[in-house]
Amino acid sequence: LSKKIFVSTANFKYPTLKTSDLMRIPIRNISKDDCLLFMWTSNPHLAQAIELAKSWGFDYRTIAFIWDKMNHNPGQYTLSNCEVCLVFKKGKIPRPRGARNVQQLIRSKRNGHSEKPIEIRKAIEKMFPTQERIELFARQKPEGWDVWGLDVFEKAMQLNLK
Repeated sequence: LSKKIFVSTANFKYPTLKTSDLMRIPIRNISKDDCLLFMWTSNPHLAQAIELAKSWGFDYRTIAFIWDKMNHNPGQYTLSNCEVCLVFKKGKIPRPRGARNVQQLIRSKRNGHSEKPIEIRKAIEKMFPTQERIELFARQKPEGWDVWGLDVFEKAMQLNLK
């Protein structure tokens, strides 16, 4: 029997952090008392995602979105073509507006590495039109969102150097 090893390409695209390192990011301190956290995770890391959010002071609510990437990647037991976006809650937050018109399953082809579909951001904006929003580990700066992450800082630095 030959053993094939699947190595994530994420480590080659950008620096990655261990769950223990992510837990040290002071999200508990910088987030409002009443807020939601939408967190992307892959299926093998579901337990770590819930543990991470709990360490930041959030309670798991549900799977907000399932992204069908419309391709097949090697999985641990079945071909893996979906990522999930979980939603966590801290404090009191109003029920989302128009949630009955927002689909949980989003079918959208992949773009750049780890880039998430715009439809999900638009759905969050539709459900929570007046709330402040920040995207951690952002790859770009969408209008109406604050961002934090290596990609956006590097792009800003490149613009400042020109």
